[in-house]
Amino acid sequence: MNNIVHIKSISQLHSLLAIEKPLHPLISVVRHSSTMNLNFGDTRFNSDLYFISLKENIKGAFKYGRNDYDFEEGTLVFVAPGQITGSNNTEPDLGGWSIFFHPNLIRKSGLANSISDYHFFNYDSHEALHLSHKEKNNLTECVLKIEQEIHQNIDKHSQELIIHNIEAILKYALRYYDRQFATRSNQNKDHISKFERFLKNYFNENHQLELGIPTVESCGQKMNMSGKYLSDLLKAETGKSLLEHIHLFIVEKAKTSLLNSELSVSELAYSLGFNYPQHFSTLFKTKTGLSPGKYRSLN
Repeated sequence: MNNIVHIKSISQLHSLLAIEKPLHPLISVVRHSSTMNLNFGDTRFNSDLYFISLKENIKGAFKYGRNDYDFEEGTLVFVAPGQITGSNNTEPDLGGWSIFFHPNLIRKSGLANSISDYHFFNYDSHEALHLSHKEKNNLTECVLKIEQEIHQNIDKHSQELIIHNIEAILKYALRYYDRQFATRSNQNKDHISKFERFLKNYFNENHQLELGIPTVESCGQKMNMSGKYLSDLLKAETGKSLLEHIHLFIVEKAKTSLLNSELSVSELAYSLGFNYPQHFSTLFKTKTGLSPGKYRSLN
């Protein structure tokens, strides 16, 4: 079994990479260099840190989640605390950089509450962000400002300015992911068709009776992508999230059953994968404005 190392702090990370001690206890900007230690064999890492990394022209593969990713082009990767990562015969990409920061850095800021909205921290490696030259420059400007704050004497404004620039990077990334979704629209439509077929087959084959209503993550796994990425892809293309698609599919199926079967509302709820009929009734009324019984009686 592969060894898993738990990284708890910025200083521990610097020690593992064999680079100089950090200047700030909660955040570090690391410029990739040929002297960095990246020879960890099969060792994997479970980190308490957030990790944003620009990879350029790197030889080797970066293990992330269930997949390996080959960084032949410039890409941006986001890793949240608690995720398992590792490297495999990786050489430093001298044009890249990485930002590592501990959740305590943002604990008292608005970003602590909003960072979960940046779903790309939960994307798989093959869903990394591919950047244009201009986009790289925009992000690098933010990185430079963070570096300046770290390298000068820390004062009462330092943390706020550092967090401001981290948030700017995240907002730029959100914009660039929207661009990436748009430029891959044809490919995305294929994914949407495949997802719709999966959802239809799931219920036609009655998997909901054994496994329950499909979850965001289980749908993503069937599509060979993270649930968050699939949801954001659907949102970009259709205006509705993955969960909304699942709920609307169930409601449409329920409408047909209500008008063409003698099933009671409770029996229908169980047949659709609900453990509790009241949850089905609440969802149905939320989407239609009518209770299941009222819908049946009016049609």
